[in-house]
Formats: sequence, C-alpha cells, structure tokens
Amino acid sequence: MRSFHSLLTVGALALTTLLIAFRADEGFPARLIEQLSAYMRQRPTEKVYIQTDRDVYLPGETVWLKGYLFNGINHQTDSISRVLYVDLVDPAARKVRIHAQLQATGGYAPGQFTLPDTLPDGTYVLQAYTSFMRNYPTDYFFAKTLTVVSPAATAARPATATGSRPDVQFMPEGGTMVAGIQGRVAFKAVDAQGRGISVSGFVVDTNKDTLTGFASQHLGMGFFALQPVAGQTYTAFVRTGDGPLTSYPLPAVSAEGASLQVDNLSNRDKVRIFVQHNFASQTGAMTLIAQSRGMVLQTAQVPLARKSSSVQIPRTQFVEGITQLTLFDAENRPVCERLIFVDRNEQIRIGITPNKTTYKKRERVDLTITTTDAAGKPVPANLSLAALDNQLTPDIDSAGQTIVSSLLLTSDLAGTIEQPGYYFDTTHIDRANKLDVLMMTQGWRRFVWADVLSGKVPPTTYPVEGGLSLTGQVRRLNQKETGSPVKLTFVVAHRDSTREFFTGESDATGRYGAYDLNYVDTATVMIQAVKGKANRDLTISLDQLLSPTVTITKVPYNPLEIRRDELAEFIRRTNEYLAIERQIRNNREVLLKAVTVRAKRAEVVDSRKIYGRADATIKFDQTNTAGRLTVLDVIQGRVAGVQVTGSGFSAQVQIRGAVNFSGAVAPLFVLDGMPVDLQTINSLSIQDVDQVDVLKGASAAIYGSQGAGGVIAVLTKRGSPNYDLTKEAAPGTLIAKLPGYTPVREFYAPRYDVASNEPPRPDFRTTLFWAPMVQTDATGKATVSFFTSDNKTTVRFNVEGTTVEGMPGIGRSRIRVE
Repeated sequence: MRSFHSLLTVGALALTTLLIAFRADEGFPARLIEQLSAYMRQRPTEKVYIQTDRDVYLPGETVWLKGYLFNGINHQTDSISRVLYVDLVDPAARKVRIHAQLQATGGYAPGQFTLPDTLPDGTYVLQAYTSFMRNYPTDYFFAKTLTVVSPAATAARPATATGSRPDVQFMPEGGTMVAGIQGRVAFKAVDAQGRGISVSGFVVDTNKDTLTGFASQHLGMGFFALQPVAGQTYTAFVRTGDGPLTSYPLPAVSAEGASLQVDNLSNRDKVRIFVQHNFASQTGAMTLIAQSRGMVLQTAQVPLARKSSSVQIPRTQFVEGITQLTLFDAENRPVCERLIFVDRNEQIRIGITPNKTTYKKRERVDLTITTTDAAGKPVPANLSLAALDNQLTPDIDSAGQTIVSSLLLTSDLAGTIEQPGYYFDTTHIDRANKLDVLMMTQGWRRFVWADVLSGKVPPTTYPVEGGLSLTGQVRRLNQKETGSPVKLTFVVAHRDSTREFFTGESDATGRYGAYDLNYVDTATVMIQAVKGKANRDLTISLDQLLSPTVTITKVPYNPLEIRRDELAEFIRRTNEYLAIERQIRNNREVLLKAVTVRAKRAEVVDSRKIYGRADATIKFDQTNTAGRLTVLDVIQGRVAGVQVTGSGFSAQVQIRGAVNFSGAVAPLFVLDGMPVDLQTINSLSIQDVDQVDVLKGASAAIYGSQGAGGVIAVLTKRGSPNYDLTKEAAPGTLIAKLPGYTPVREFYAPRYDVASNEPPRPDFRTTLFWAPMVQTDATGKATVSFFTSDNKTTVRFNVEGTTVEGMPGIGRSRIRVE
C-alpha cells in the first residue's frame, strides 16, 4: 500500500490565484498530516478474520476454524500479535460459553473447538480479537454468527411480531443540515432484530407542507434531497408496507455551516467532492483531507471566497477500501465527514478445478487451486478450504461475511453490516450504488480528531502479545495496593513435565506481568511473592482467572433463525453420525480398561539440565542451610576451587582457573535452566533451593563463551519436574491451572483407497474436508485431495485467503456425487 498527500487545485475553474490569496493557515495541512502520523505510530491497529468450516452445528460437533491477523493500516499479514483470542458468546445469556487461545504464526492461526453436548439450541456470536485490539472499542472485534441446532428443536422459531415501531434514523450527508444549502439526507430503517426493512414516506416542514417523498432502496436504506430553511423544523412520516404512518423528527437545521457531497459513481476515473458553505464570519480557506486507515491520501484547501467549490481526486490516488473525507473550517475544526468506498480491483482470483465434474460415492477427489491477481498473473497466497455436503448444510446466506468484505468493509465500520457479501458480488450490477448509500448511513470513529489535533493519545492498557501472558496484582490484606514494588517468582509446569522458572517485580501499585510465554493445553502456574516475612499478608490475583467480559456490539443477522426447516436432513444425519462416534469411543474405552500393561516407569528427564554429570553437587537440606542467608553462603567452603568472598547479599564468587587476558572471569549463573544475574541468585530463599551444580573448565563448555568462567546452576524444588505445585498453599502464593494455546488437531478425513482395521460404518459427514493451511506456490498453484461420502449430493467448496501483501480473495465451486 502507498500513502499519498498533496495539495490539489480546487474548483471547476482556474482558482490557483484564489488558493494563494486565501490561506488562513498554510501550515495546517502539513501539521495535520504529521499529527495523524504521530498518532497512528502510537496507536497502531490490527484486524482479525475467522473462517469456519460452516455456520451451522449440532451440540457435540467440532468447529474447525482459521484465524487471519492483519496489520490494520496496510493490511499485510503477520501482524505483531502472536495470540488470537476466540470466544463463543451466548447473546441471550450474555455469557462466554467457550474461550480459546490460538497461536498465530506468520499471521495465520488454525485451530478448532468442540461444542459441548449440553450446549443450548440457539444463535451464538463467534468473536475474535488480540490483546492489543482491546485498547479500541469492541466494535472493531471480528464477529460472526454460528447457529447451534439440537435434534429436539427442529421447528422454526416464532416469527417476529409485526406492527412494532421500526427504528428509523436520518443522517444528513456530511453530518449537518445547513440553512439555505441543498443536500442529501440518508436514512436507515431496521426492525427490532436489527434487520433492514423496506419503508416509504414523505417529509413535511413546520407548516405541514409536503416537501419530498422517499422510499428505501436496499435493506431499509435510502436518501432524498432537501434544502432546509432557517427556523424551520422537519418531520418525516414513515410507513412499512401498507401499515400506518409513524412520525420521526429530522435533525435540527444549523443556521451557519458547511456541507459535503460526494459523487463516487458517475466518473470511473475520478471522485468528485462538492463543498458548499454559508459562513459569514470566517475568512481564508477550509481544509479537506482524505485518509484511509490512518494513511493520509490527499489534502486540499477550499477558499471561503467561493460559496461553492469542487475537488476532483483521481481514483489512482486512493487505496482499496474505505476512505474518510473530513472538512475542517478556517479555524481548523472538523465540520463535515463522509465515507466513500473505492474499488481498485485489488483482489486475488481463486480458481478451484476438480479432476472430474461428477464422482461416485467414496471416490477420491483431486482439486487444483490457483491464485492470480486481477491481470491473471500468478501470485502465491495462503488459503483455507472447506468441502461441504450441500444437501446437509445448504448455502442459505450467500451474501454473508467473507474475508474480502471483512477486511475491506466491516472491519472499518462500527455496528452491524447486513449482508456484507452483497457489495462484493459482481453479479449484482447495482452493488456500487447500494454500497455508496451504506457509506452515507454508517459511521466510522476509530479515532477522534480532537485527540489527534491536540496530540492527546489515549493510554494503551493492553500490550502487544508476542506470547501468552500472566498479569495481575499483588495486594496487602484489606488494602488496594502494596505501597512498594514486590519481587515475584514464577513457575510454569507444563503437561510434559517440563518447567519454566523466572523472576519479576511488580510496580508500586502491585501490578505485575510476565509475557511471551509459550505453552500448549493446560499448565500449572505458581506465583509467589518474595518479601521475607512480609509476604504473609500479601494476596495475589491473576487476570487470566477472570471470566472474559461480555460486550457485544456486533450481532450479525442470522437468516437461519427463520429457515430451520431446511436443516431437518442435516440434523437427522449428523445426529446419527455423532451417535456412531460416541459408540465407537465408548467401545475403545471398554477395551482399554480390560487391558493391563506392566512396565517400568520411565525416568523423568530434568529439562533444566543441558549438561550431563556436574563436577560438584551440593544438596540443600537442614544440615547445611541452618544459619545461612543466601545460596553462596551455603556453598562457601564446600566445593574445591570455588571461592566465595563476603557474605549475605554482598557475597561474590569465583571459580579457580577462570581467567583470560583481562583478568578473572565471573561464572555464569543459571536458575532452573535460565541464565540470571548474581543479584537474582542472592535474592533466592535457600529454603526453595533443591541443589546447586558446579561446572568447571571443559564441563562448562556446553554453555559456549558464556561458560568461560564456569557455571553455577541453581535448581529449585519447585522447578523440578517431580514437584507437585498443587500441594503448596502458603500466604503470598497463588497456584492455578491455566489454559495455554489450543492444541491444533488434524482434520480427520477417511481414506477409502487403503485397507482399514475398523469395521465399516455409514459416512454422512457434513464437512467432508477441511484444509486450513493451503499454500499456493510461485506459480499460483496448490493441490488437495479427499474422498466423497455415502451421500448422493452436491459438494460445495468454499476457499478464502490472502497474499502476504494483504490482497484477499474468495473462491467458490461445486461437484456432483451420483
């Protein structure tokens, strides 16, 4: 992506001399660009998209998914965050039913989660975000609906009651109705569920004179022209269908101001912007800025000497997607705003070519997937593919969300966008007109201009995560803060018996954080305050133990709520398949219980030791720790060639023979496998230490140049793979089991070209194949294979993905199984 900013010629006539003569603040455009750039450097943005294998499930099924992370400014993949949070939210109960943490590598995060057998029937919201995205309103989280249907709830839900007053909002183009200036007023009408509804009506003034009529064009949206008069109030009378008229007030008329109108449709090469004003007290020039995702594309100054001016911007100066146009008055205050969508045709084309068009049951399908740009040139891309039985899961919402509509449209808009895929379906010849109406009715407030102009940057509460985090607060009993920093030790015990041990310190308020951790599935975490006897009156809280906050601002429309009768076959077949799966699983468990295995217990390998046998080992116990204060106090005089000078926290240590041309070389200190400094070793409680290993000379060579002075390895009791952290509960200590990254499972797809030891069973899978990481090569090609099921049906392919540069694309295709 490129960023542009230049001064344009304003007006349809030769206005160059006017531009020179009427500049109230020549430096404002340049200052505005610099202030916005500085703001975006401190407040970068990220975007997330999730593709699921389908949108409808039964309780007990697995939801297969892939997350995409994008730089919010240039749309490149491989965003700086490495943790993607996915919540399955129950809007009715306002409760997070499932919370998963996916590891993102290179901007891609494949994963899955299983729906509980007891999950209630209903519509759920799949919400995805990074930690850093929580610094912004939840409007910019990714959200899509998933429908869960149970075998006992096959009937369609009751239709929404009619006759209730629709919600109709009126939005003047540019933001304000200005006296004496003709402009356009957009409107949007929705029902109680937030779905757009068709309306018609008319507008009257204070004298009850009818000025204009109107009717919605698409999903309850439309616009009409109006020239307001100062001192008048306007009312719209609206009806749905043949229903009664309902009155709605239009926004108040401003006696003085400016209007902004945009023609983004009539000229294929340029966007035309019309500026009108009736300012009487201001002189000089107004400033128009066009920016997209924080990148300034163009600026122009509009002379106040002309009551009406126009600006023309070549489409080549825009980037793909939404651009925000803002008009500032002569006093550098934003007075008008308008969104436009610019289609640069910068999307990849995804081709799906099967080796046949018609297949038999349980026959192998070979697909060739190709990715090209708009000019037909091959481009490499990372894709995810779902092959679905179209009979079991019909494509009910063909205008639903895709990676294209999400990245270019909905991720930059607040609120719910109904049928976002409609605006990118080339079969709709009127899509550009309807998309322009959407731009007039949907606001965009990712940042506030007042903050940008003042240099005020909202604080960043949530950091960028390069890995999993442990955050929380240490408090004194019955107090909100500790009053001073507290030293902490952390132990993370993984399921494979490996352990991590590290230290840290809270701030003066007791807040602490350990970042960039990496563990899969569940780990046992122990956090302990190290503050002598004073740690007995400390309590430790952990943010990761708190339930996720449920804040839903986007609940996309779900057409399945009124078309569940089409899912009867899916419910029957899937319920039978799940019953067979449960029976096979139960049989396996019975067989496993009947088998007795006798074997010697494998020795647990201590991952903290990368060396073999140490040159010397001091085991810590009551006989050698009594009366000692630090680790060096205990080993003093107990290892030949190890000289400890001083005592207590000021003690120093030297291993004989560890010298170079510069003199003595200090030993390397290692705490549970991690290099630390002497201060950390001296701050340890000797009651927590299990043993100390000393490596000299050649034995320390395994640590490279760091071990030139020898190695003193301290092994703690809690860091041992045999130590049970759950048995330790002491004041100033917190022990908890925490979920790590969700383990990525491989999608199971049976192969019918090889013999199987399992008994044959019916195959009526809804999702026949799921491939989350399909990578096309430099020639733009990739191949995948799978087998059809026992159903005579149509198999539907949904492929989505993006290039590294951020060009998204979708591919659709079908085959027939006879």
